[in-house]
Amino acid sequence: MRTLTKLSKAPGAAPDKAPGTAPAKLKDDADVGTDSTEARRELDDRIQGDGPLARETTQTATQGRAGSARAHESAVKHVTGRAAYIDDLKVPADCLHVALALSPVAHGRLTRLDIERVRALPGVVDAVGFHDVPGHTDIGPVFPGDPLFVGDEISYVGQVLFAVAAESHRAAREAVKAALAAGVAEIDTQPASLDPVAAAEREEFVRPTHVQQRGDWEARLAAAPLVVEGEQFVGGQEHFYLEGQACLVTPTEDEGVVVHTSNQHPSETQKLVAEVLGIPFHAVTVEVRRMGGGFGGKETQASPWACIAALISRRTGRAARLRLPRADDMHVTGKRHPFHNRYRLGVDEQGVIQGGDITVIGDCGYSPDLSDAIVDRAMFHSDNAYSLGEARVTGHRARTHTASNTAFRGFGGPQGMMVIEAAMDDIARRVGEDPLTVRKRNLYRHASDTTQRDVTHYGQTVEQIGLLHELIERLEASSDYWARREAIRAFNQDSPVIKRGLALTPVKFGISFTAKHLNQAGALLHVYTDGSVQINHGGTEMGQGLHTKICQVVARELALDLETVRITATRTDKVPNTSPTAASSGADLNGMAARDACLTLKARLFDFASEHYALDREGMRLTAGQLVAGDGESERRIPWGELVQAAYLGRVSLSEKGFYATPLIHYDRGTGQGRPFYYYAFGAAVAEVSVDTLSGEYQVDRVDILHDVGDSLNPAIDIGQVEGGFIQGMGWLTSEELRWNEAGRLISDGPATYKIPTYGDLPPIFNVELMEGHPNSMASIYRSKAVGEPPFMLGISVWSALRDALASLADYREAPRLDTPATPERVMLAAEALRSHHGDWPPASEEQ
Repeated sequence: MRTLTKLSKAPGAAPDKAPGTAPAKLKDDADVGTDSTEARRELDDRIQGDGPLARETTQTATQGRAGSARAHESAVKHVTGRAAYIDDLKVPADCLHVALALSPVAHGRLTRLDIERVRALPGVVDAVGFHDVPGHTDIGPVFPGDPLFVGDEISYVGQVLFAVAAESHRAAREAVKAALAAGVAEIDTQPASLDPVAAAEREEFVRPTHVQQRGDWEARLAAAPLVVEGEQFVGGQEHFYLEGQACLVTPTEDEGVVVHTSNQHPSETQKLVAEVLGIPFHAVTVEVRRMGGGFGGKETQASPWACIAALISRRTGRAARLRLPRADDMHVTGKRHPFHNRYRLGVDEQGVIQGGDITVIGDCGYSPDLSDAIVDRAMFHSDNAYSLGEARVTGHRARTHTASNTAFRGFGGPQGMMVIEAAMDDIARRVGEDPLTVRKRNLYRHASDTTQRDVTHYGQTVEQIGLLHELIERLEASSDYWARREAIRAFNQDSPVIKRGLALTPVKFGISFTAKHLNQAGALLHVYTDGSVQINHGGTEMGQGLHTKICQVVARELALDLETVRITATRTDKVPNTSPTAASSGADLNGMAARDACLTLKARLFDFASEHYALDREGMRLTAGQLVAGDGESERRIPWGELVQAAYLGRVSLSEKGFYATPLIHYDRGTGQGRPFYYYAFGAAVAEVSVDTLSGEYQVDRVDILHDVGDSLNPAIDIGQVEGGFIQGMGWLTSEELRWNEAGRLISDGPATYKIPTYGDLPPIFNVELMEGHPNSMASIYRSKAVGEPPFMLGISVWSALRDALASLADYREAPRLDTPATPERVMLAAEALRSHHGDWPPASEEQ
């Protein structure tokens, strides 16, 4: 454990005075009066607090900095239960608890709501509805369309009719139940639109259709030797964060509120709460210490609950807590967008794509939310790692009467990648090649004199193409792909029921917000007079290790031990106007902002030290907890604590703000061309599965992953993100099935009916490695790469391996349609369809 040391005993300072000797004049005494100096000496060693204290910073100064593997900054708190989440916060004795009344129908009109009758119910302290909102009633995050309460039209099962506040959570819920049973709300039920394809055909969209096009795709299709086409349904996904939607709001002494919330976008919640209450933004302070998971589900859809609780808090003058039970949470919040994809591609005899047409239809739910950007990203990633040649990609944003679907890890990218990965398998069966061979032939590659296959369909040049090829070749070798392929074919030849499958799928994922203005971040750095450091930034922590990485950045820049740096809760009154922690950009943006603050503060300290200590400013540096100036015999070392205290006494500011904005990015929606991404992150996975083709049950036998993170900020955390992202992606494509009944009511609304992967679903052989030796080609933070979202799409390898196993039923002549999630039922039906189409396989002699 580090100790507190007085400045006079700081490392490098003079030793204690010998007994009986006259007190020596301390170096810093020159900056204070004679009386003060004498008083300090008299109190020396007798009390604490007589002067600034300096922490020991030299013994372990190189430990834990950016680039090293360190545990999560809250790891001990997590495993001991000391990490505080919203429901753990202590509340005032008079805190109110809020429950919501939800619509039982998917579409209709609220013809009457007797809110006064609700307020008169036993135990009810207050009740609020649409007409009780003093400010904005629409809280759409980007585009209008999200009413806080139903005013007239009901758009989905679970839409909020009104809210009740009571002395306890149970009392509030019972009051809601009693109010609805008493008929306080009258609804005129109307037919609901639940089919996004039909909605697209009727041109019922939440936002206009968008098109990206490069070259003459029609001519390419017409001239192609082969045309391969297909369609697929890609299911949605529930976020299933461990900590549900929750917030605690307390009123301030003026007209404002303080909001504690489990939230990925505090600044947006600050804005919406202020607009709902009709007060200035500065009257609302939003704080987020940590979330128990987010995955995108708390980017926009954590705000409504904060707005409702804030409304009740200001009306009553009491704190208000709102937390959604799991079933309610699943009903009222949006999911990952389901997609209906179609493709028609022209290929040559080798299976290389020459051009084509791709259409994606996103099921957006009832309102825009973030669907415009999500469908855009699906379009951006409909190529994955492959050149589409001359192609058109069209994206529709269909309106249906379900909860407004929202951000989820990958933000539409995974759904877009699925269409081209399905096409790769289909092309391979069509030309009689192994799917890996076809995938490698279609990878982006450097332009030649005759072809340009390094530019995407939206006009961005793909950089680090050599890295993409090397990564796949290394994984191909390390996973022993071809030997296993041969063994699997031999096994399937002799096994009539159990079939094994193998697939290698790559990932190319663009990093940046596609909304350009969001690519900015701020940070606030404080250095205290004992040498300890505090950093605050605009990003939020949801278990992904962002706070840990930011602390490591600061420790690296200031050459300190990681333990010297502490993070504080994200607050809108510390760093304002922040972007959401999303798009895998948390470390890229906030890390650079924190570094900017450190660089500015370092320069200020260097200038001070140069003058104060009469040192040469040139070549001055921080190393191992010390300021070092000069070289060789002229080298001078000043401990960090001593430097900080001298600067304080010299009236030099020890606080600094930092800011960063991502350069180079741009996108023209009018032309569908630009450079929306600062760089691409790459990865690849090999999955092997065994399938019972009679029952449809299957298991994942082995997974090998090689993932590109540039020069990793923290290999331990990054590997954890790769592992977790893969498992979550695998769950999306296999077991996590969302089901609605004919009335539009979600019936998979809890862990009994919605199945996320469990420990038993882990592959028994699970090899994960980070690609080394390839720093980011762009000037990201220490040449690292984002790691939050890209690994999610590695799970596509499992789905492709399932298709490969099923294709063996047709002697690998056909890849079956396999919509997702690929539940055992869907796998069984796909197997039966193949058997009916290929009754001649296997030959009778081989069945015996």
